Amino acid sequence: MNLPSHKCPHCSTTTPVDANDYKVRLEIFEGPLDLLLYLIKKDEVDIQAVSIERITHQYLHYLNTFKLLNIDLASEFIVMAANLMYLKSRTLLPRVDQPPEAEAEDDDPRWDLIRQLIEYKKFKDAAGFLSQCAIEQESRFAYQPETPDNSMAEPAPMAEVSIFDLIRAFQNVLKRFEESHDFGDIIDDRFTVSDKIDFLLEQFVPGATKSFEDLFQSASTKAEVIVTFLALLELMKLNQFIVRQSNLLGSIAIERRTHNAIAEIQTALAGE
Repeated sequence: MNLPSHKCPHCSTTTPVDANDYKVRLEIFEGPLDLLLYLIKKDEVDIQAVSIERITHQYLHYLNTFKLLNIDLASEFIVMAANLMYLKSRTLLPRVDQPPEAEAEDDDPRWDLIRQLIEYKKFKDAAGFLSQCAIEQESRFAYQPETPDNSMAEPAPMAEVSIFDLIRAFQNVLKRFEESHDFGDIIDDRFTVSDKIDFLLEQFVPGATKSFEDLFQSASTKAEVIVTFLALLELMKLNQFIVRQSNLLGSIAIERRTHNAIAEIQTALAGE
């Protein structure tokens, strides 16, 4: 993530950040096809049975959330949004002449997108398989290691969260907040990202873990919810916090790294 800097107890950067001017610059290695595959997997539907109307609505909802957070996105995301809107409009047009059954597949406006998704998923799965093979190979040795003491074995660590999972969790928090709060009262909170970074660092001792939802328990306005989330992104960029979940669409946990873990990361980055 390339986020504006903020001075914290463990970092040397010094530029203060105001909520109104805060621009999130995420190095999102996942592209629009990754987001579409994520939405399809979340809905537990087959790629070839995807509903253009539903996936377009969900995709635009994600883009609106990125816009709300002032997150810069690659132009490919906007191009895909336009393509989805075009496909949706085609599916709504009446068919004057019904094509023969054999030609119905080619007449389906979804089919080009479905083919792209299928091909992309093949390469993505293959890359994931090769990456896993490389990880397994690194742990193999020519000699037979001693049998570990399984009684002291730690549980499998949770996987790090993708940006799409994090945005989904934020959308859920924002929706629940809007449903449970009355916005008739005017509250002058004027929180900045800098304020919330200090607040989160105070709430987490090094090594502590809390649920994602707990971060927003004290928020009294929608703006405060948004600024708190931006502060979390900044702390992730600064390697202060790590975000994990046990399984796809599962609950998300926020962990503050220990001083030793931060030092190891800084040493690794310095050696690159």
